[in-house]
Amino acid sequence: MNETIVRIGSFLIILAVMGVAETLYPRRPLTTPRIQRWFSNLSASLISTVLVRLVLPALPVALAGYCQANNLGLLNTIHIPDWLSLVSSLLVLDLLIYGQHVAFHKFRPLWRIHRMHHADLDIDTSTGVRFHPLEIFLSTLLKLAAVFLLGPPVLAVIAFEIILNGLALFNHANVQLPIPLDAALRRIIVTPDMHRVHHSTDMREANTNFGFNLSVWDRLFTTYKAQPDLGHLGMKIGLNIFREPEYSRLFRMLAIPFL
Repeated sequence: MNETIVRIGSFLIILAVMGVAETLYPRRPLTTPRIQRWFSNLSASLISTVLVRLVLPALPVALAGYCQANNLGLLNTIHIPDWLSLVSSLLVLDLLIYGQHVAFHKFRPLWRIHRMHHADLDIDTSTGVRFHPLEIFLSTLLKLAAVFLLGPPVLAVIAFEIILNGLALFNHANVQLPIPLDAALRRIIVTPDMHRVHHSTDMREANTNFGFNLSVWDRLFTTYKAQPDLGHLGMKIGLNIFREPEYSRLFRMLAIPFL
């Protein structure tokens, strides 16, 4: 219960902070009604959360506790300092999410599901939770497999989930950061300007900047692009095939993988 309260509490606080920040200091003018987009995007997130909790018998945090109690997984069978186990778990899980993101772009059946995320005609902090329930379900299965094989500490899994959710809200935000601050932050984490390139209608740009948390993976695997070719104000957001207003409505959004 405490873990759930912490996760939900941190999510709501970051969502509110980024929502206020992008209202006061917007990076781009929005082209679609904000209230409708937020309702649809947050509703999709709620449906995904309920689906995962109803269908799966255990979530990554619970599985990490089980593995720790029964000495299952790599890190529970070797003797390394607790701090090293924590750090290595965070790095491996983040690399896993990077790889998952690449896979959802490269393999057509997965891309059909992931298209719902990219079909948003604007990008703001609510886009950070706009994922199809099928994608969240598959992502959770992947994390469960990783937790079972790796055996990370429970604290690492909780921390990773909070960081992942928090940074997804941050790096999707339509917020104007000072250029020097953006340049400093993106040496370590993914910033809004860095991730916005990934939401370009130009698929050459959309197939870059896959990271959610650390920016190192894109640099390491040569998928990093510093700026969009047309600039942040000139670039076009979304997908060229889903530009009608109806695709910002919840049920039409959820139908995108099957269209």
